[in-house]
Amino acid sequence: MNHVIMIGFMGAGKTTIGKKIAKRLEREFIDTDQWIEEKTGRIIADIFAEDGEDAFRRLETETLRELENRQAPCVIAVGGGLPMQPENRPILARMGTVVFLEAGTDTLVERLKNDKTRPKLQGGDLRQRILDLMAEREAVYCDVADLRVSTDHRGYREVVEEIVSLLREPASSYTKQTSGSAD
Repeated sequence: MNHVIMIGFMGAGKTTIGKKIAKRLEREFIDTDQWIEEKTGRIIADIFAEDGEDAFRRLETETLRELENRQAPCVIAVGGGLPMQPENRPILARMGTVVFLEAGTDTLVERLKNDKTRPKLQGGDLRQRILDLMAEREAVYCDVADLRVSTDHRGYREVVEEIVSLLREPASSYTKQTSGSAD
C-alpha cells in the first residue's frame, strides 16, 4: 500500500479522519497546509494576503513533489484547492490511493460557520461561498479520487472503519467507489 491521500472540501474532515487512519495503519500523518506553515514560518492566511493565491498554490505543488518522494507510506491530508491545479493531479495519482471525503452543504456550513482562518471563505454569505466553490471543485475531486466516502451524519469511527476496510481490499475492487450520500 502506498500513500493514502485525503482530498475534499474545507471542513469535510480530511485532517481529523486522516489522523485516525494514520494511527490505525501505523503511519505518519502529514497535513500539507501545516507542512507549508512550518516550512515558511507563516500562516496560510498571511501567505494569501501578502503573496497571493498563486504563490500559495506553487507552495502546495512543491510540497506535493517533496511528499511524493517519501519512501515510507504516509496518510496525507491536502488543502481543498490542491487538486484543482492540473499539475498536481498526476502527482496525486502516482502517490497512492486518493480518498475524497464528501460532505453536504449543510454539514459544511455547520462545521465552518465560526472559522475565520480560511481565506477562500471570507466575506459574503458562507453558504453561497461554499456552493460556489463546490461547483468549481466537485467534478475534479470525483475525477481524481479512487474512493469517495461521505462524512455526513456519521461519526469519525464509522468513516475511519469504512476507509480502512476499503484500503485493505485489492485496488481493482475499490477504484472509483462511492459510499454514503452527500446532499
